[in-house]
Formats: sequence, C-alpha cells, structure tokens
Amino acid sequence: MEKLLDPQKTALVVIDLQKWLGHQYAPYSADQVVSNAAALADAFREHGSMVALVRVSSKDMKDIPRPKLDTPAPPLNLPEGWDQIVPEMRVAETDHIITKKQWGAFYGTELDLQLRRRGIDTIVLCGIATGLGVDTTAREAFMHGYQLILAIDAMTGFSQAEHDHVKNFIFPRIGRTRTTEEIISALAEA
Repeated sequence: MEKLLDPQKTALVVIDLQKWLGHQYAPYSADQVVSNAAALADAFREHGSMVALVRVSSKDMKDIPRPKLDTPAPPLNLPEGWDQIVPEMRVAETDHIITKKQWGAFYGTELDLQLRRRGIDTIVLCGIATGLGVDTTAREAFMHGYQLILAIDAMTGFSQAEHDHVKNFIFPRIGRTRTTEEIISALAEA
C-alpha cells in the first residue's frame, strides 16, 4: 500500500485562520476548523515538516482587487488586528507566514518558491473558506503540479452547499480527501 505522505516532502498550508473569523460557517464551526488545523500544525512541526500559515492583509485596502459585481460585496467590518493569525494556531518560529492579496495563496506570493526550495511535492490544505481561499489555493497548487491532500474536517464554507459542492465536484478531480485524524496517523506511520 502506498504511503499517504512523506513528511520531508509534504507541507501543511493553512488558509486565512486569522482574527477576522466570526461568520457562520458550515458544516464545521470556525472553532472546530481552528482546533483541527492547530492539531495538524502541531503534528507537522513535530515531524520537522513545513508549515505555511497564509493570511490576507493590507495596510490601506488599496491593493485588494475591486471587481465590478452585479450585487455589492458584503461590507468589510474588520476588527482591530483582523489580519493576525489566531493565537490557537500557536505560530512557531519555524512557520512560514505567507501574506496574500487575492483568494489564492500562490498568486503574487512567495509560497511556490518556498515550497520548491524545500523539495516539497505534496500539500496538505485546510482553512476557511472551502469555496474561496481553500478552493482557489487547491486549484493553483494543482496547476503548479503539487499533489494535494485536502483535510476536509479542517476546512469549512460559508454554507453547507458551498462546502459540499467543492468537496464533491472539485476536490475528487485534483487531490485526495482525508480527515485530520487520518493525516496525523499517516504522519506517525511515515
């Protein structure tokens, strides 16, 4: 049986678990996602694997895309420190903090460069939201040639329908879907 992952060639990429979390999510709450993502990060760090914590940030919001839309985007009511990684992720000195301006973690960032320089060929992906930052990053990783493992219970959407659509129609075409427990077990067996 083929091993799920090689800890030396696999990185954990966590999308947008930052202090702006407060929406209603489904099927998992923000607390559940953060708890599972933190467990993954701890396990990856323990095995000396790369952990990349991705956040969206802007000093003045002038570098954020402003598409013309048919209906207005929801207002951004950002609390103080909104762009900081949540403390539950226990940011370590060895973690890579990737700052993005788009939905995806590859466009306009150093993520691909940092992964390739470390010989990473597989990404375990999680975060919020399934149909925005996670899905976009998964598609970018696929187009960059990375193998994907999607930590399905360490991500959530703005609705059950959003999460399920990506889980059922997109992820099966670009990677393997596993639970947090299955990924941590695979690390322990590697």
